[in-house]
Amino acid sequence: MKVDFKKSIASYKAKSGQFSVIEVPTMNFIAINGDKGPASKEFTAAIETLYPVAYHLKFMSKRSLEKDYVVPPLEAIWWARDMDAFTTKFDQSQWEWTAMIMVPDWITDAMVQSSLSDVTAKKAPPSIDKLRLTQIDEGICVQTMHIGSYSDEGPVLKEMHEKFIPNNGLQMRGKHHEIYFNDFRKVAPEKLRTMLRQPVTT
Repeated sequence: MKVDFKKSIASYKAKSGQFSVIEVPTMNFIAINGDKGPASKEFTAAIETLYPVAYHLKFMSKRSLEKDYVVPPLEAIWWARDMDAFTTKFDQSQWEWTAMIMVPDWITDAMVQSSLSDVTAKKAPPSIDKLRLTQIDEGICVQTMHIGSYSDEGPVLKEMHEKFIPNNGLQMRGKHHEIYFNDFRKVAPEKLRTMLRQPVTT
């Protein structure tokens, strides 16, 4: 039976116009680090590298382990020295990021290395040498679903950071996290569904 982690893991669910506090489980990701905004060549190269490896791992899992799953959505962790770069200033030149796709816990580093070799042999993606397997433990987080253009996230994040989090006795920690449920290359900006997440302490 094919597993769809968007349905089986509660932290992949959120409602638009509503903030929720949720505990995110520890998960494994294939990931690539970079800088500048989502329209940069570096971010595009990361996407063009992550997807071929993610799908190769999926088919490897199905073939070798008889475990099939839906490849989870693209995710990215964003940060900057001045967090106003994401809200009031919206200065993408200051942004740094980790682009990533979740993989099940049965995907081993040996499987990732084998996948990298196979994918490279066919056609080496642009950032293949930067890809790594990593584990992320975010713990307690605040999140919401944003529907619309990425450029319209600022007011939502400002409300999350400056109102909801402090008003609920929470403090920000860690880095801003986004999960992209649409392919921005194929979906109109006003219909994009993006989960916005911020780790917090209680």
